[in-house]
Amino acid sequence: MADSQAKKTVLMVLGDYAEDYEVMVPFQALQAYGVSVDAVCPGKKAGDVCCTAVHQHSGHQTYSESKGHNFTLNATFNEIDASKYDGLIIPGGRAPEYLSINESVLDLVSKFSDAMKPIASICHGQLILAAAGLVKGRNCTAYPPVKPALVSAGSQWVEPETMSACAVDKNLITGATYEAHPEFIQLFVKALGGTITGSDKKILFLCGDYMEDYEVMVPFQSLQALGCHVDAVCPKKVAGDKCRTAIHDFEGDQTYSEKPGHDFTLTAKFEGLKFSEYNALVIPGGRAPEYLALNKKVIALVKHFMELGKPVASICHGQQILAAANVLKGRRCTAYPAVKHNVVLAGAQWLEPNPIDRCFTDGNLVTGAAWPGHPEFVSQLMALLDIKVSF
Repeated sequence: MADSQAKKTVLMVLGDYAEDYEVMVPFQALQAYGVSVDAVCPGKKAGDVCCTAVHQHSGHQTYSESKGHNFTLNATFNEIDASKYDGLIIPGGRAPEYLSINESVLDLVSKFSDAMKPIASICHGQLILAAAGLVKGRNCTAYPPVKPALVSAGSQWVEPETMSACAVDKNLITGATYEAHPEFIQLFVKALGGTITGSDKKILFLCGDYMEDYEVMVPFQSLQALGCHVDAVCPKKVAGDKCRTAIHDFEGDQTYSEKPGHDFTLTAKFEGLKFSEYNALVIPGGRAPEYLALNKKVIALVKHFMELGKPVASICHGQQILAAANVLKGRRCTAYPAVKHNVVLAGAQWLEPNPIDRCFTDGNLVTGAAWPGHPEFVSQLMALLDIKVSF
C-alpha cells in the first residue's frame, strides 16, 4: 500500500506500437504504489487508444513483433504542463522512432531535463533522449541496437551485460529492455523520493500456458520492484522453462479477443516445491485456470495457503481454481463476470465488479475481475503483506 504525505504525479509519453510491457507494467505498478500516472500521445486525447507491440526474441537475429493490447490514454498531450509533474517515463518499442522527430515531444522531454526531474527511459526510448540532445556526457544503456545513436549523441555507453541491466546518471535512469523493469521501476521510485518498507517477503505465482499476459507480468514485476523475492511455477515445468501467454482485450466483439502474448520464463520447479517458504500466493487469469483447476497438486497448493490464512490474490479466471479447491464458501469475492457461476456455486458471496477495475479484500483473500484492476489488486496484496511505499 502507499503511504504518501505528498502525492507524486508522473507523465508517460508513448505512441502507437510502444512495447506492450514497457507501457503497462510501470503504468500500473506506480499506481499501485500510490503514484498518479498520466499517459499521453501526440495527436491523441484522453480516452483515445494506442496500439502496442509484443517484442521478444524467438530464435531469430532480432526480436519478433506481434500486436499487443490496446492501451487507453488518460490525458491529452496538448494540455500537458510539464511543471506539474514530478518525473517522466519513456517506454520503448517502435514508437520512439517517430516520436524522436516530433519537436513537441523533444521540447517536453527537455523541460523535464532542464528542471533535473527524474527521467526513466527504457529500450528504444533512449532514441528520444538522443534526439533531444540530453545524453551528451551521460552514462546510458539501452537495447543494444540503440548504441550507435547514443554514442553519436555523445553518450557514455554502458554495455548491458544482460537485458535486465540499468544505468543511472544523476536524474537519468535508463534500462535495456522490459526485463529490467524490477530495478528500473525501483530506481525511479527512489528518484521520486520514495522509500519501500516491509518487502522482505517471498511470493509464489501459479502459472500455466495461456494465462493472461498482463495478469502474470504486471503483478510479478511490480512485486519484484518492491524488493520481494518472487517465484513463478507451473506443473510439469521447471525453472527456465517458458509458459505461453494470451492477450485478452475488448475490440468490439461480444467477448474478449485472444492474441499470442509474450513467453513468460518460470523461476522455480513446481514438483517438490516447499509451500511453507512462501508468504503469499498469486493466481493470474486467462485460460490456464481452466485446466490447472483439474490438477490435484494445484488444489493442494491452494488449500495450503487458504487453510493457513496466508494472503492469496487471484484475478479474472483465476477464481476457477479457488472454486475447484472448495475454499470460497462464505467468502466475499469477485471475478471476471463470466466466472460468476463458478464462484456462486462454490458458495461465495458474489461482489459485482462495477466498474471492471474493482478489487476486493476479504480476510486473507484479494480478488479482482480483470487486468485493468491491477493497481488496486497489487495495492491490496501489499496491504496484507504490510509492504509500504512512502514519499
